[in-house]
Amino acid sequence: MKLLLHTCCAPCSVYCIDSLRKENIEPTVYWFNPNIHPYMEYKQRRDCLKEYTKSINVEAIFEEDYGLDDFCKNVVNSLETRCQDYCYPVRLEQTAKYAKENGFDAISTTLLVSPYQKHDIIKSLGETICKKYGIEFLYRDFRVGFRKGQAKAREIGLYMQKYCGCIFSENRNLSHNQKTPKLPESFEFLPVEHLINIKKERENKVQYLDLLLEADPSKEMINKYLNIGELFVLTYKDEPACVSVVTKIDNDTVELKNIVTKEEYRKKGYAKKMIKYLVDNYKSRYKKMIVGTTENNIPFYVKQGFDKYEKTIKNYFVDNYDEKIYDGNMQCVDMYYYSKDLKKLKNN
Repeated sequence: MKLLLHTCCAPCSVYCIDSLRKENIEPTVYWFNPNIHPYMEYKQRRDCLKEYTKSINVEAIFEEDYGLDDFCKNVVNSLETRCQDYCYPVRLEQTAKYAKENGFDAISTTLLVSPYQKHDIIKSLGETICKKYGIEFLYRDFRVGFRKGQAKAREIGLYMQKYCGCIFSENRNLSHNQKTPKLPESFEFLPVEHLINIKKERENKVQYLDLLLEADPSKEMINKYLNIGELFVLTYKDEPACVSVVTKIDNDTVELKNIVTKEEYRKKGYAKKMIKYLVDNYKSRYKKMIVGTTENNIPFYVKQGFDKYEKTIKNYFVDNYDEKIYDGNMQCVDMYYYSKDLKKLKNN
């Protein structure tokens, strides 16, 4: 089979290419992504893919089209459905067209590796478009290898983007469809800094044990790092809302051992504020901050800048806890370590 693989970035291609090669399918990578903006982001992803494909001896074709004007004109009236209305079909259509004109038997796409994309819509669009051109849409549920591919990409130092690609997904701080939140009756129109305070707790750290147990159910393990670590408390209107514990690993490295937000304060960004405070606090004294986390929480920490994969401790939660540990509906088994470069922040 002669396969043309539409590819949006190098990290997403890692597992797709590896798994296809295991099937004895040698893909040709096809870059056509006019929805990726701004230009420096477009260039970083394209250039990283060029280097990666060369390093693994995969043939790659780069169709240059930084299509900001066309993209904006086509999605401005349907921002909420821009992926399925424009981003997916324009890329799949061009890939199928090129494949037909250049003797390929089939196409596929690395979009199928991401659990954050609309998988069923991509599959349906791919099959419909390929039928039009008389070629095959090679469907694979690459999502099973998403974490594995991302870990390998970090390990070999590929550029890891922080958002899907378009200018609207990059605008994370205020989404276009974000509704004004309904304020509680007790809301006070005061500057945020008057409502939120973060400080190091030097005495009576044990008073926060019950809250820390919500993130780490082992009192024994908490007491170990609580005794040697520094505990920080974020308060909202003088009430504890989020706590964290940081321990020293060596002269260059600290570890975020525990961070937890009270249930009534969750999804308000307090954990992000806490992490930013911790980074600012430690970046003048240490080079790196690491965090060990469950698989479900990897995306959260990556978004906070813990974007370098360090290691995986197999069966950590099985070997160190008497009872099964769950994160949502998923049983926690392995511990995944990621790090944030504090030295780079200090120099900026």
